[in-house]
Amino acid sequence: MPIIRTVGGIVEIHPALPVSHRPPATQADADRRRDRAKDEERQDAEHAAYLARQAYQQQAHQPPASKPALLAQDIMTSPVTSLPSDSTLLEAWTMMQHKGIHHLPVTSVHGTLVGMVSNHELLPYAHELESVDSPGSPAKHTLTRVMNNRVMSATPTTEIREIAQVMLDEQVNAIPILDGSRHLVGIVTTSDILRAIVHRNSLELWT
Repeated sequence: MPIIRTVGGIVEIHPALPVSHRPPATQADADRRRDRAKDEERQDAEHAAYLARQAYQQQAHQPPASKPALLAQDIMTSPVTSLPSDSTLLEAWTMMQHKGIHHLPVTSVHGTLVGMVSNHELLPYAHELESVDSPGSPAKHTLTRVMNNRVMSATPTTEIREIAQVMLDEQVNAIPILDGSRHLVGIVTTSDILRAIVHRNSLELWT
């Protein structure tokens, strides 16, 4: 309809602007918009899945980040309680009881490892060693008589995994740790390994 405006008693009539009529939205239009939105969502999901697959494939082809392995020097007992080879069974037994240990490395006069004595080797002489009156004659035997001179040893940089494998294969509970001159610098026992498992992450042990 025209617009009527009165200014100073004069009436002005302005013709109405033509109005374009939009056809009412139909159900088909709504369906098309809904389908288009679904297509966009599907495309977004496919694109996200593609990016995820790409990231997974890239990660799969990358070498896993390795952690430094646990070494003997990280858990070994040092300094080591040891005895020279001319020590007696009584001295070894007394030291084991006093220190609360079960393995004693035996060294030469030059300080190199020549054998190992454990409480198992001394147990057959326990009665004489613990005699209240006076120790029996076996107590005066030197360690060379009972020590095991076939000793497995490792270096400070040997991995704990390798030491544990040797312990299982050889059925031993202690491995002496030697430096490049075969001097005793430490000892690793099954107790040391178990303690490491309790207090350290297992992935650090077996890398």
